[in-house]
Amino acid sequence: MKKHIYVFGILSVWMLLSSAGYRGPYSPPEGAGRAVRLVEAADSLRREYRFQEALQLYRSAESRILENRTDTSSLPPADSILLDRIGLCRVMAENGMAMKQYVSEPVSVARHTFTVRDFYLFYPMQDSSWRPVPNSLDSIPGHRFVNATYFPEGSTDIYFSASDRSGARNLYHTFLKDSLWSVPALLDESLTSSGDEIFPVLSSDGRTLYFSSSGLYGVGGYDLYKSEWDASLGTWGVPENLGFPYSSPYDDFLYYNTPDGKYTIFASNRECGRDSVTVYVLEYESMPVRRQVEDPQRIQEIASLVPVNDPSKMDAGAAIREETHENVDMSRYMSRMNEVRNLRDSVSIYGKDLEEKRHRLSYSTDPQERDRLTGEIVAAETRIPALQDSLAKASASLQQIEMEFLFNGVVIDPDKVMAQADREFVGAAANYVFSRLSPGKPLEIRVEKPEVKFDYSFMVLPEARFAQDNTIPEGIVYQIQLFLLSRPATVAQLKGLSPVFSETTASGKYIYRAGLFRTYNDVLSNLNKVKSLGFRSAFIVAFHDGEPLQVQKARALEAQKEEAHYQIRVISSEEALPELAVKAVRQVTDCDIAKVAEEGRNVFIIGPLDSEDEAEKLGAMIRISGLDNVKVAKIDN
Repeated sequence: MKKHIYVFGILSVWMLLSSAGYRGPYSPPEGAGRAVRLVEAADSLRREYRFQEALQLYRSAESRILENRTDTSSLPPADSILLDRIGLCRVMAENGMAMKQYVSEPVSVARHTFTVRDFYLFYPMQDSSWRPVPNSLDSIPGHRFVNATYFPEGSTDIYFSASDRSGARNLYHTFLKDSLWSVPALLDESLTSSGDEIFPVLSSDGRTLYFSSSGLYGVGGYDLYKSEWDASLGTWGVPENLGFPYSSPYDDFLYYNTPDGKYTIFASNRECGRDSVTVYVLEYESMPVRRQVEDPQRIQEIASLVPVNDPSKMDAGAAIREETHENVDMSRYMSRMNEVRNLRDSVSIYGKDLEEKRHRLSYSTDPQERDRLTGEIVAAETRIPALQDSLAKASASLQQIEMEFLFNGVVIDPDKVMAQADREFVGAAANYVFSRLSPGKPLEIRVEKPEVKFDYSFMVLPEARFAQDNTIPEGIVYQIQLFLLSRPATVAQLKGLSPVFSETTASGKYIYRAGLFRTYNDVLSNLNKVKSLGFRSAFIVAFHDGEPLQVQKARALEAQKEEAHYQIRVISSEEALPELAVKAVRQVTDCDIAKVAEEGRNVFIIGPLDSEDEAEKLGAMIRISGLDNVKVAKIDN
């Protein structure tokens, strides 16, 4: 339900088709095969921030699939799935072009690569607070990144990510009520997307919620977002993408500002293998300066977040370090052990990067890209032997220290040494220590049982259901009257209808009506369904504010009633909306864009929009495109 489809090769397309129910040998026609290769090349360009070039290839791939066709409904399953995939990727590339206008350059202090299974334990957060999944709040294990819930001891208010019945991850909130925790409530609709939302982190002042999503406005994978609390409305605001270099075409998550106000920490797999993530430590920026950066290579350099070689910007005291080694020999042993493990990680990362570059080279048709990839492959092939040699020397040195221990009669407790080695890693920048937290105990809390609310949606079930409350809601309501009986109806007589309303007349008769419908078209479309169950004399009745009303009068009132509409008002000194803003609008809606003059200023009006939520989301996208004076206004009826 809330999953993106990613295609990384012809084999991936075949696996995708198989999961969708397609059977038989995969031998795409030349047009489709060429389209797959174009999508692969475009994906590579998008991951290199070359969004304009990626867009051109995505369009070419679309053209290959649609050539000589006038009706997309007749496409084969393979082409139809690939076409949907291309549409998603085009949006990501277009978003990337817009986000290039607002790039910040934070100072990187340190970075280190950890395994995906426990990277979060190296954040300077409260110890013993990451509780394993499944638990009382998150009962479905198996997510690629999320296998623990952050729940510090003594908490009374928790935001967390959990899977719903479909397997999609959403953000929830629960709080302590006496001895029970409240029924977890789904956060605002604007924080829910067609993808997954993971790793929510509340700021220390409680006003900002940071999280990661694979379905909101972004450039691929999981992007980082923030949402501000609106105390006047009691809701979370429309999420804002944190932009480059925090978000990237890869997976970025678990954004955390240290309580001392010194550092921002987040994780990403932009420069490591599938089973690893890199944790980046940056100087905290309260007011980040954003500027336009068009050169893709420059954006890649910024996004690599190479730590500065400036001791004045490093603070060993900011990281949590659990204990100090007083024994010099043991300290030397631990240091050499960490060196071996770091070199081993580096060899693995270089190897995986080399494999990916070779894969991209095999599919690239661009001579310049092929030359660049060839140079990078040669450099990596030269670097790996040097790393392997360093690893061999470090391993030999480690064995020598162990032999010295044995010669001097020093007995090493392997479990204790390994546990301590796991707790401390030195990042790429000297003096910053990544300390490993202890995993928390399994979460044992009592959560209130959710109140099972009666579903008043019209349904035909295996067994009919009477409405829990026979009150007719306010406004215009239509129902289907079933029959008038002299004695109460049985469940069997109602033939699976739900909900069924009953009313007793002054003469002691029983009237039974089914459903609650807000429009005449809705009730009319269900009338034949009811008649086909055997209620041949069923007919439509209407109510207004709970009182009976002739159906024709109800339809007249319905026609007069206008739904609320909204519009976006953009105030600008320019004569026209910027191209990026127009693209943002057209990505969401085909509404009119009108310009009027008010008090010497140009006001661009976009609308009408059917809902406030739709208007707020569009307003957020326009703001991201670079316009600040953007307001949502309700159109008076």
